[in-house]
Amino acid sequence: MNASTHTQPPRSDRLRRPRRLMMIMLRPLARIAVRRRLKVRVHGLEQVPAKGPVIYAGNHTAILDGPLMVMFAPQPVHALTKAEMFTGRMGRFLRRAGQIPLDRFNPDPAAVRTCLRVLRDGHAIGIFPEGRRGAGDLQRFHRGAAYFALVTGAPVVPVIFLGTREPGGHTDSVPARGSEVDVFFGAPVSFDPVPWPRTSQRVEQVSVTLREQMLALLEKSLASTGRELPGPLHAEEVEPDPATGVTERDAS
Repeated sequence: MNASTHTQPPRSDRLRRPRRLMMIMLRPLARIAVRRRLKVRVHGLEQVPAKGPVIYAGNHTAILDGPLMVMFAPQPVHALTKAEMFTGRMGRFLRRAGQIPLDRFNPDPAAVRTCLRVLRDGHAIGIFPEGRRGAGDLQRFHRGAAYFALVTGAPVVPVIFLGTREPGGHTDSVPARGSEVDVFFGAPVSFDPVPWPRTSQRVEQVSVTLREQMLALLEKSLASTGRELPGPLHAEEVEPDPATGVTERDAS
């Protein structure tokens, strides 16, 4: 994208770029390490742009979903990650690996502008429209992916994760050694960028369309593998998350 896009509202020229070097260096090693423990099968990479701005939008059942998105996407991904994880050694690692902290409960203009900085620089971000980990059935769907698509014109690539949490598994559990994990990348979905100001109605319309595309990929992924989603988390493990997404009624 042209550098002048950084000065368009919301401005992104005054933010520091997230770090990329460590993520780029570690991705090949991380893929090797994960594949020593799990049988990871990646589908659909041939239809995903290998470079340029991309918004990866995935379903979310397990702690592994974010790392797998960063590892196996065709290009390095700066994933939006809940701010609660940016503490101690883990927080320092995430920042050095170029991941973006997100305050899920309050307006977070820094996270928004950082994502726009990444996309306008021609790179990729990752987002989980469901917000919190759960059943992965896309019954909850926030509007962030649609917003970024309308601001930048970057294509949205749906991603479906199957097998990252075993049925009945806890929120932080990982599959047993030797388990099969499937990662499906769908065809990019593009929308014409909309200049400021963008209406909430248009963002919601695009969100509904994206959700339909992701549901279609989810159905196809389940059918082609014969797998099932892991089901909901135990009630005590369900994290609070703002009810600001597209509801089932809105999407019908």
